[in-house]
Amino acid sequence: MTWTSDDHPHTASSPNSSSSPSAPASVSVSASRAASQDSPEIQRWQDCRGLLLDLDGVITPTLDIHKRAWFNLFAPYIEKRAAELHTPLAPYTMEDYFTYVDGRHRLDGVRDVLRSCNLPEADNPDIVEQLGLKKNAEFMETLERDGIQAYPGSAAVIDAAQHLGIPYAVVSSSRNTRPVLRAAHLLERFDVIVDGNTAEEKHLRGKPAPDTYLYAAELLGLPAADCAVFEDAAAGVAAGRAGGFGLVVGVNRGTGETELISAGADIVVDDLGDTLA
Repeated sequence: MTWTSDDHPHTASSPNSSSSPSAPASVSVSASRAASQDSPEIQRWQDCRGLLLDLDGVITPTLDIHKRAWFNLFAPYIEKRAAELHTPLAPYTMEDYFTYVDGRHRLDGVRDVLRSCNLPEADNPDIVEQLGLKKNAEFMETLERDGIQAYPGSAAVIDAAQHLGIPYAVVSSSRNTRPVLRAAHLLERFDVIVDGNTAEEKHLRGKPAPDTYLYAAELLGLPAADCAVFEDAAAGVAAGRAGGFGLVVGVNRGTGETELISAGADIVVDDLGDTLA
């Protein structure tokens, strides 16, 4: 089975550039807060000194391309391995993306999916690498063929932050961060980019460890407590919470409000534009 773009078209977007907005008043109360959590000292990203944004599912709808590429990799692979082993294996589903892959380094995602099926190749680095490369090849082919645009609400937040003089950075587990930003015509908007390549070069642990976010805050010259983290993945939200950041905003693109709050989000919104109301 192959999942195509016609099965789940990604969100269309308006252009990234806009006129300078006035300072936003408050976070929309479509946002949700965990009743069991104390209210954070900072309740609006506009009161922070720096913004740290994940890429896939936060800035761009590349989440859909990733989900499709993972499904097209593992649905037939697991079916084939079940036949070879004469053992029933649970089929890979679209929801497995959020359970095993979302927010993690690509190779960690491959290993976690294989381990969920108790497949021995999870411990074979060559096979893990081959599967990861195959998934990435489909992702890049789709990106180059179809292009990508930023979520309008995310582009508006970047515009607002620039207008307010709040520095911002992108923090992603993806090694494709620069190509994605270039395709979305946003690369020149980010002076600080911490991605999967940075993590490897600097020996930073991936999400849910807070290392990449802490490094990005350091590059902005700010302490974690003065920065807001924007994440759509539970692993990324957990990284923001573990790093002691001033505000952790969960963006619900499918992970689920309850899951994001449980991971440590201070507020959850369906779109970054909700924080501008």
